[in-house]
Amino acid sequence: MSEDQKKQLEQQLWNIANTLRGKMNADEFRDYILGFIFYKYLSEKMYRYADSILKQDGIKYSEIKEETAKGKEYIEAIKEEALEKLGYFLKPSELFSEVAKRGNNGKEGKESFILEDLQKILTNIEQSTMGTASEDDFDNLFEDLDLTSTKLGRTESAKNEIISKVLAHLDKIDFQLDNNELDILGDAYEYLIGQFASGAGKKAGEFYTPQGVSKVLARIVTTGKSKLKSAYDPTCGSGSLLLRVAKEVKEVGDFYGQELNRTTYNLCRMNMILHDVHYRKFDIRQEDTLERPQHIDKRFEAVVANPPFSAQWSASPLFMSDDRFSQYGKLAPSSKADFAFVQHMIYQLAENGTMAIVLPHGVLFRGGAEQHIRKYLIEDRNYLDAVIGLPANIFYGTSIPTCILVFKKCRENPEDVLFIDASQHFEKVKTQNNLRDEDIDKIIETYRNRSEEEKYSKRIQLQNIASQDYNLNIPRYVDTFEAEDSIDINKLAAELVELDKQIIETDKTIAGFCKELNISTPF
Repeated sequence: MSEDQKKQLEQQLWNIANTLRGKMNADEFRDYILGFIFYKYLSEKMYRYADSILKQDGIKYSEIKEETAKGKEYIEAIKEEALEKLGYFLKPSELFSEVAKRGNNGKEGKESFILEDLQKILTNIEQSTMGTASEDDFDNLFEDLDLTSTKLGRTESAKNEIISKVLAHLDKIDFQLDNNELDILGDAYEYLIGQFASGAGKKAGEFYTPQGVSKVLARIVTTGKSKLKSAYDPTCGSGSLLLRVAKEVKEVGDFYGQELNRTTYNLCRMNMILHDVHYRKFDIRQEDTLERPQHIDKRFEAVVANPPFSAQWSASPLFMSDDRFSQYGKLAPSSKADFAFVQHMIYQLAENGTMAIVLPHGVLFRGGAEQHIRKYLIEDRNYLDAVIGLPANIFYGTSIPTCILVFKKCRENPEDVLFIDASQHFEKVKTQNNLRDEDIDKIIETYRNRSEEEKYSKRIQLQNIASQDYNLNIPRYVDTFEAEDSIDINKLAAELVELDKQIIETDKTIAGFCKELNISTPF
């Protein structure tokens, strides 16, 4: 598939999504369209896998007569294989294409109602996994697709019509799942998530990290590695950041993530499966990461996150006995959980791992407990590897400047910390700032080579940071001051004299006009 064809597919899917736009807001119709795309994906995977099993029998999965004894025998055998290989099961009559046809094949002007059947099918997909290894990955996966919602239409007929129309449009699109070289559908899905994020305002931060920032984080934590045993995101949103890490290496052994928002958690699981990550290779949990961590016994080779900026958390004194926080002597303030996420992630970072986290600029210089934690990380542990300043207005829903902190437990360059000021390197797109490929490449090349460049990057010795009371504000270390052009005072004085002469001549001309008109002069 060419780049033009890929863009055409993305536009087709966006146009179909817009079929629902007039009926609900962006985050609501997102759940429907992404859910239906996911259902189509599961169906195509199912019948392709079933057809491969049935090939020796010379029949297609869609040709099986479900009510016959032979058909039931086939289906039972295929179900057992599919649950092991795919993690779920769909009968021939439950396939997306069959439902789409039923919804758009009304006879004699009568509508074919599919809403009830469709709801049952989505429930059946979830229930087919009960008691199997994939049960947690499919549990309540379609709960946000409420086909009874009045947002789809005031009457059952109206709801049925709009859903049938969306399914019919999707049914015409070839997802090219046989093309193993390209993740065509995965890329299109990511495109849609990005489009929804751009229209979701402040809510976008709950589920999406801009692609440019994701690339920077992913390339940092994969530096020097072609394979990763594990990747972890404690605030994983839609999973886009974890999937971006996977694109930077040949293989990731296992993916781990935790997400508080239920709808976003469902979206993340869909996104993983849709990107062909096998259900046995990811473990995504829905829970509050700081209060109730779900993977606390594990250590990860790559740790990335874009946590909610300056979120509130309990900061309960009980956490002083929690191994994640106890060694620091202080907790992050309850009004700003930024360093609580840092502490949590460092605890779960493997000795040979790299961690990169996006945070608001305030973490670099705020005092109190946060200064105490910074000092411990730098002076006592020497874990801080780099500080990277990003442009303002780069995240959806907030214009504040942000930074990336990079941590390693075993640093190759323990004598200094690399500071990069990338805040002025971006492209303005409408009201949003955007990291271009050249901006990303410059950050990564500078980080990997630990190179110094005037007004852009500088390696700072640890004692210098200590002398600044562990204030990490980037301008203290990277001088970006631009001297103004010198002013020639004599030339300026001459210009003022000439200007005075011109004013006198102009006044004379105006006075002459006033005299001719027999009116008073204005001066």
